Amino acid sequence: MRQLPLLLAIVIPIGLYGCFSGYSFVKQSTDKSVDTSLSSTQPSVDGSASTFLAALPPSTPNRELLAQSWDVYRRRFIQSDGRVIDYEASDRSTSEGQAYAMLRAVLIDDAETFALTLKWGENNLQRQDKGQKTDSLWAWKWGKRADGSWGSIDNNFASDGDIDAITALIFAARRWNRPEYLELARTKLKDLWRLSVAPGPLNKPYLLPGPYAAFVPNPSTLHLNPSYLAPYAFRIFATVDREHDWLGLVETSYQILEKSTQVSKVGLPSDWVSLDIKTGQYQALPSDSPIQTLYSFDAYRVWWRVGLDAAWFNSSQAKQYLKNSTQHLKKMWRTQSKLPARVDLQGNKLVDYEATSQYAMLFSAWAIIEPELGQEILAKKLLPRYREGIWDDYSSYYTQNLAWLGLVSPSVLPKQLLR
Repeated sequence: MRQLPLLLAIVIPIGLYGCFSGYSFVKQSTDKSVDTSLSSTQPSVDGSASTFLAALPPSTPNRELLAQSWDVYRRRFIQSDGRVIDYEASDRSTSEGQAYAMLRAVLIDDAETFALTLKWGENNLQRQDKGQKTDSLWAWKWGKRADGSWGSIDNNFASDGDIDAITALIFAARRWNRPEYLELARTKLKDLWRLSVAPGPLNKPYLLPGPYAAFVPNPSTLHLNPSYLAPYAFRIFATVDREHDWLGLVETSYQILEKSTQVSKVGLPSDWVSLDIKTGQYQALPSDSPIQTLYSFDAYRVWWRVGLDAAWFNSSQAKQYLKNSTQHLKKMWRTQSKLPARVDLQGNKLVDYEATSQYAMLFSAWAIIEPELGQEILAKKLLPRYREGIWDDYSSYYTQNLAWLGLVSPSVLPKQLLR
């Protein structure tokens, strides 16, 4: 990608920042009077939700809840034309939101919603320059402009949204025998590699969170987001795109995950880190940076993404990472029976409130390596905050997605779709 003027390179990450952090800062109740019994939160399934219930294997944990919450989500957050709405951020839409909907739809065998959300993204999020399509990736933010019109309001892309969308396209092509989905996935993979992979230490490929100009501030530095790293997806990409070294990206993803936790004295992943290409050292970003190095809402997704690699590909590296990097959270949970939504690099809480999204992502990891703790979080923190298809409140778009994705068992995906 051509270099942009320095001023633009500084502005881009500030504009993208809204996509990467800041979702669902709803303070969670810690009232001990909350009923934590499972019976009080078991959903009833009727109407169209029964169709989604039938799509899940009978042995699926929390099967009724997953079917009901998906039905409620698509009615509440997805317009009839396929646009996913983030009510907590001025009713905007994002590439991330469209991709989450696609991924959830294919996991629960909802071909209609998948097609609608994909179509809206393709029709409205295409990146353009002077009215001409530049590539197949999606602009990350769409919403109300200053002049009152609606449309793309930031033409940059966020690679996590494209990764999730491409993963969903590959699954959909295989699940519903739709070769056109696979061809679109291959087209997007070429652009994703070209625009979002940069050479790092030893000239190995490293995933950038978005455009080169935004996250390579100088020739020796990369700004990285560990929660974007999806080793399971890169393994799948390698099966459909043999022109690029996706397995090399699996290798560097674990290097980033494992080495960047050393920035934290308690071994937690951070929302953002800086990598010195020449020395291979990871550092915290400056305190005045719009993107911060701390454990918070972005970093939660590390547990889910690494957990999928453990579940779908039996990765021993994934399991070891989850065991090592959740030790501090395990200690906090066992001593306090709750976890703060934000933790600094010294392991101290930065806020008093909790986050349902964190508990859901952590559940997806502990269900694999610490089943007993996973069940504790499910019973004490996740089920009590669920009512009639919604976690927390009816505006919390981010929480709905992370809660559902954290709770859905990886086994609901037919094995043949992984190939």
